[in-house]
Amino acid sequence: MTDVTVANFEAEVVEASLHTPVLVDFWAPWCGPCKSLGPVLDKLEADYGGRFKLVKVNSDDEQELAGAFGIRSIPTCVLMVGGKPVDGFMGAQTEGQVKAFLDKHVPAADELEAESAEDAALDALADGDVAGALGKLQLAVDTDPENDDARFDLVKLLLQQGFEDEAKVAFAPVIAKSAGVRRLDALNHWIKAIDSVAAHADAESAEADFHSKIAANKRDFEARFGLARLRMAQQRWTDAMDELLEILMRDKAWSTDLARKTYVAILDIIEPPKPKVAEGQIPPEDPTVVTYRRRLSSVVLS
Repeated sequence: MTDVTVANFEAEVVEASLHTPVLVDFWAPWCGPCKSLGPVLDKLEADYGGRFKLVKVNSDDEQELAGAFGIRSIPTCVLMVGGKPVDGFMGAQTEGQVKAFLDKHVPAADELEAESAEDAALDALADGDVAGALGKLQLAVDTDPENDDARFDLVKLLLQQGFEDEAKVAFAPVIAKSAGVRRLDALNHWIKAIDSVAAHADAESAEADFHSKIAANKRDFEARFGLARLRMAQQRWTDAMDELLEILMRDKAWSTDLARKTYVAILDIIEPPKPKVAEGQIPPEDPTVVTYRRRLSSVVLS
């Protein structure tokens, strides 16, 4: 529990609620129902183990805050999520009533554990701790097997590090539904590209062969697509997209739209995780993704 004033409201409530729901308890020392509700809220904050944050505002001392929230009677509790109020209740409540209120908005324990592991993995990766990131992403997937975002990040990182067999094992539980989940389908394109290159005895000679065929016939789309896949396997992403654009400029619908689908898959793979921002704000976009998305649009719509 944290006591909040005008001075620390922005940090303790608004900014904190961007990551964790914050329950703001408006109370006063003379208020009898407040004395009844207070211990209930304190107990639930401990029971929920970080799934929400409890802060308290003394309405007598912080009349500016009470006025800003339009508090007419106390106790009044306001739940802040994403930097703004989303729900609330007035008067003393039983523990069961407050739990029912919280459970409408607060993430379940297993969801929070998986989300925390995923966030920790991205932090570890930013610090260069690849092994730590892989371990935390595996924990996130083990905790919540339906967390497709964590699984995407896990398989992507395994493939980036060259752990192809481990990536296929991690991808296997969702391969059946991957065609209907865009980011999972992107991983499927990447794995198929790696497998296609593995069929060649030597990547360097395969690339030379593709270039020779393209030089002889600029509309040899099989060769161009093979070259694009080779570059995907080598994680030469912009080179791969450049080759796919060459196909699209000549035949947008080639092989049942395969070139465009593969191009989109690469955009999904190379797009970095979006940082958390306040609701209404737009997170910054990766300049390479923006550029190549525009190039695709200009070719497809021309």
